[in-house]
Amino acid sequence: MPVLDGQDIAAVRAAARRLAAGELVAFPTETVYGLGARADDDAAVAAVFAAKGRPADHPLIVHVADPDAASRFAAGLGAAERSLIAAFWPGPVTVIVPRAADMAAAAAGGQGSIGLRCPAHPVAQALLREAARLGVAGIAAPSANRFGRISATTALHVVQEFGPGLTVLDGGECALGIESAIIDCSSPGAAPALLRPGTLTRERIEAVLGQALRERDAASPRASGTLAAHYAPAARLLLLPAGALRAMLTGRQGAALPEGVAVYSRTRFAAGNGVLFQAMPADPAAAAHELFSVLRGFDAAGARQIWVEQPPPDPEWEGVSDRLKRAAAAG
Repeated sequence: MPVLDGQDIAAVRAAARRLAAGELVAFPTETVYGLGARADDDAAVAAVFAAKGRPADHPLIVHVADPDAASRFAAGLGAAERSLIAAFWPGPVTVIVPRAADMAAAAAGGQGSIGLRCPAHPVAQALLREAARLGVAGIAAPSANRFGRISATTALHVVQEFGPGLTVLDGGECALGIESAIIDCSSPGAAPALLRPGTLTRERIEAVLGQALRERDAASPRASGTLAAHYAPAARLLLLPAGALRAMLTGRQGAALPEGVAVYSRTRFAAGNGVLFQAMPADPAAAAHELFSVLRGFDAAGARQIWVEQPPPDPEWEGVSDRLKRAAAAG
């Protein structure tokens, strides 16, 4: 199946028809590309898990066109999630809420809660609206990549992951580049918990909630992208402070560097021949935007090890730091 132009309404309608028929469609959001199936069709959702090689108990996020559609999947929406939805939808925030008993059990990984998000990308919005006209209440969609690997931020990345047989709506390069923040609002009486950081800082989220976010704990529901090892390139990724990175590059007392080293850092080093270097932007939003593309580029160039300078401990870098820590844990 060729890649379809997401700006062409006929292509969007064709993709919506495939979703309504239980087929898989990859589509862009402002964060990353998603691999979608209609959320109310457990057989279609099972095909997503199979295509990704994802465990069936690792839940998917359901994408909806608007808050009214979210109510189809939720057993109820409380004050916290309503405030988040009002402030950030459409946008890069997923809320986990109690799930309606008769909806999307497979997409929820069998849990009594479900993650809901309304994406801001115009192609995603158009697809959700067209699918809704055909009776599709929401699209269950994890990132469009093999399980545990680097997320896709372009249509080409999706094709590289799954081959030409998958329907892909091309909406260009994703603007944000890392996945949504996930906020657990499913525990009555408890403060919401930040399960996965994104591009929105926790300060902005807490300002809307009017209270501090809890940290994830043993009682928190399973959620997308929260395993210790995730977002991993084929090359081994090492996450290092600037001083340690400098020592590895320049303090080897004449010993040669390993073959196939790539470096991604804000600090520039005289690394010598054979090292593939790319500067990490000083702006956290720019770093998030390019992160997965940079890692994919290093893999494509044949890197065996990727040495990455640790981002600053500032709140704006939390999402990038989270993705890099999980990528490093996979090594």
